[in-house]
Amino acid sequence: MKIIHIITGLGVGGANVMLYRLVSRIDRKAFELGVISLTDIGLIGLKTRALGVPVRELGMSPGVPNPLAILRLTSWLRQDPPDVIQTWTYHADLIGGLAAWLAGRIPVAWGIHHTTSDRENTKRLTTWTVMACARLSRWLPTSIVCCSEASCRVHEQLGYPASKMLVIPNGFDLTAFRPDLEARQSVRQELGISDEVPLIGYVARFDPQKDHHNFIQAAARIHARLPETRFLMCGEGITWENLDLVEWIETAGLRDCCYLLGGREDIPRLMAGLDVATISSAFGEAFPLVIGEAMACGVPCVATDLGDSAIIVGDTGVIVPPKNPQLLAEGWSRLLVSMSRAERAKLGVAARSRIKERYGLRKVVEQYENLYRSLGNSACRGERIEHSSINSRTASSD
Repeated sequence: MKIIHIITGLGVGGANVMLYRLVSRIDRKAFELGVISLTDIGLIGLKTRALGVPVRELGMSPGVPNPLAILRLTSWLRQDPPDVIQTWTYHADLIGGLAAWLAGRIPVAWGIHHTTSDRENTKRLTTWTVMACARLSRWLPTSIVCCSEASCRVHEQLGYPASKMLVIPNGFDLTAFRPDLEARQSVRQELGISDEVPLIGYVARFDPQKDHHNFIQAAARIHARLPETRFLMCGEGITWENLDLVEWIETAGLRDCCYLLGGREDIPRLMAGLDVATISSAFGEAFPLVIGEAMACGVPCVATDLGDSAIIVGDTGVIVPPKNPQLLAEGWSRLLVSMSRAERAKLGVAARSRIKERYGLRKVVEQYENLYRSLGNSACRGERIEHSSINSRTASSD
């Protein structure tokens, strides 16, 4: 079967990383793959090409609607039609879905990787795209894949048909993300701190959704109680050239306690060097990859209660409300002050075990493979796909 993946862009981001993980592990003897980015190639696109997967770019400008791009994409799909199309994120769902229909009603599985949005910080075009997708969802996609239970519930409320929806969670490579004493030591050597120094980490791009201000405010509170604590942050825009971020840090009196590492490609190594990992997002999260990555490294997490974070973490960490730095700091305190190092290590073992049991990458890839076979076979027979049977297979694979 030939599968074409269509995605808005291929920079570093949760859905983009999950696409890369999927194509890196899918059965290449059974599935021929291709990837199309609506915008540009980006780092994830280059890594995908290195796997031997063809990657093309439409060259659309972000945030600028371009009907001609739909016609160009349609032409590409007609020239070499796939058996199934998988789209990722709202803009790709809409444009890829329309192109698939125009190219001969190719079966298409939409991908949803968000939950709620914040009107103040969400672009108007994105809001319109979500509304358009809700209206078209009853006839345009054949299936709708949500990466979390929360995103499934939210989009049903927006008008997406429950009969077409199923949940396939994000998955994690436990050979790449694992406890690593050498990595821990090298990270601390890089930062110039000893093994005994409590290190809290936040891996996320600088964006209103990620709410780094909340993180810094909480950091000031835990630092007042535990002055030796240090804070590692990395991601796009997380540098000392970011004037907003630096102002928050200096106002909190934390300049000597924070490490701003920018974008990094050694995330498994950095994760293994932490004592506690955090995500302090304010809205929009569905299934945060960084939580599962840290847990796979044996690092307990404190996360804001968004999307499926509470389901992912279970009893191996702490869940707190968004936009509440006091409770975020108290969550850190529960792990760093109320627990001994041995107790925290035991919690980390349980965290890794939970990821292995529920979200191992091989299991997740098999669920996508089952979906693509069902879509392709149903299309060949001219039948309507039974999503209840796919959901059943999905559940049993855990």
